[in-house]
Amino acid sequence: MSGKKIVTLLTDFGLKDVYVGVMKGVIAQVNPNLKVIDLTHQIPPQNLFAARFCLQNAYPYFPLETVHIAVVDPGVGSRRRAIAIQLPNGFLVGPDNGIFSGILENLEIQDIKVVTLTNSEYWYGDQPSRTFHGRDLFAPVAAHISSGVKLENLGEKMNPESLVKLPLNDIIFTDSGLAGCVQYIDNFGNIITNIYRSHITRKNWSLLVNNNRDFLPGKTICSGHTYADCKLGELIAIIGSHGFVEIAANGGSAEEQLNLKYGDKVEIHWF
Repeated sequence: MSGKKIVTLLTDFGLKDVYVGVMKGVIAQVNPNLKVIDLTHQIPPQNLFAARFCLQNAYPYFPLETVHIAVVDPGVGSRRRAIAIQLPNGFLVGPDNGIFSGILENLEIQDIKVVTLTNSEYWYGDQPSRTFHGRDLFAPVAAHISSGVKLENLGEKMNPESLVKLPLNDIIFTDSGLAGCVQYIDNFGNIITNIYRSHITRKNWSLLVNNNRDFLPGKTICSGHTYADCKLGELIAIIGSHGFVEIAANGGSAEEQLNLKYGDKVEIHWF
C-alpha cells in the first residue's frame, strides 16, 4: 500500500466532549504519520444496529490495510471481549458485541483471523479504564497494527465462529412479495430496510409499513427511482446508493411521518 496508512474512527461519542480528540492523540503518540479519517461520531448512543450498518457501508471504499476502529460499546467494563480482526482487505478493532457483523457475514470463515487484546504491551498504560477502552485499548492497538505489528502479537487467538453476532430479521419470501425490517434511519429521516436490490425481482412493486404501535392501518408506499419521483412531502420507496430499499419523503422526513423504529417490519408487494 502506497502513501500514509489509514485508521478510521466510528463512535457514538458525539463531538461535544473530548473523547474523539483523545483517541486521536493516543494514535499520534504511537505513530504521528498515520492518516486518521472520521467515519462518524453521531451514531445514536449505544445503537449497535446503526453502527453495524454504517461500518458495513463504509468498509468497501477504503484501501487495503486500512484499520477501522468502531466504538459503540454498551458493555464496556463488562466481560465482553476486546478484539482485533484481520480480513483480506483490512482490519477491524473494537468490542466483540456484534458491531462487525455486517462486514463479517459476507466473508468466508477461513478468511477471518481474530485475537483478544490481552497483550498490555500495546495498550495505553498497564491498567485500562473500565469506561474508556476506545482510548486505552482500541486506539493504541489500531495504531500499532497500522505501524506493522502482527495480529498474533496483540493477544490470544480466538475462533472466528465464536464472535458475537448481531443478526437482522431474515428476509421472508411469500407468493405476493417479501418481508424485511428497518435496519437504519439516516440524518435526513430516510428509513433504510434490510431488503437488498437483488431481492427486488420484479419491475412493479410497492412497500407496506405498519409500526404496530399507533394502531393505525398499514400504509402503502409506491416505488420509484429517485426522491423527485413523487410530489413534495410525499413518501416513496427507492433503492438507495447503498443498495438497500429505503423509504424517503421528498423534501421531508419519512421517519417523522411514519414513526418507524429499528427492527420494525416492512413488506414488499408485487403487482
